Amino acid sequence: MSSDERPAVPPAGAEDPPAAVASGSEEELPRRRFLTRVGGGLVAAALGAPAALAFRSLVPNALYEQPLRFKAGPIASFTGGATFLPEQRVFVFREAETFHCISAVCTHLGCTVQLARQLARAAAGDAAPPAGAVEFHCPCHGSRYRGDGTPYAGPAPRPLDYFKLDVAPDDGQLVVDLSERTDKGWRLTVAV
Repeated sequence: MSSDERPAVPPAGAEDPPAAVASGSEEELPRRRFLTRVGGGLVAAALGAPAALAFRSLVPNALYEQPLRFKAGPIASFTGGATFLPEQRVFVFREAETFHCISAVCTHLGCTVQLARQLARAAAGDAAPPAGAVEFHCPCHGSRYRGDGTPYAGPAPRPLDYFKLDVAPDDGQLVVDLSERTDKGWRLTVAV
């Protein structure tokens, strides 16, 4: 090309059609795809939320917990000593006509304590425990409680709980009330 010759300018609208489509599609397709996805997500949320709420309405709002007041059984079924009630995690003690109830839930982290007979202490100055004396051992972290529920070893922060006992008026069964704690000196006396 000579200097006098100028390159021919294509007339208006005579641009290369593939280039125009390619440049327009590079900008609009991602935007279109983005808007399609956002719109689809909004439609899914609008339809999914009521469906989820409808499904949730089929599940009852109920807690399936053990009752706090329950009949432990006939008084005659409790012989002298301790009776463990595993479902409620309590020990019911009977000494002649008196009863008391101690929790079997460790006050450290909630493990179930086990009843153990005390062994005679061999250390000098320690008095041997009376015959039939008991203590509680927690198998999880090693807490140990005396027979009255007082901790003497391990990480337990406080004594075991005592619960109120009563006699059902309709059938004479022993009733344990886990909602009402008592002090460790409390006893239920029943005339048999």
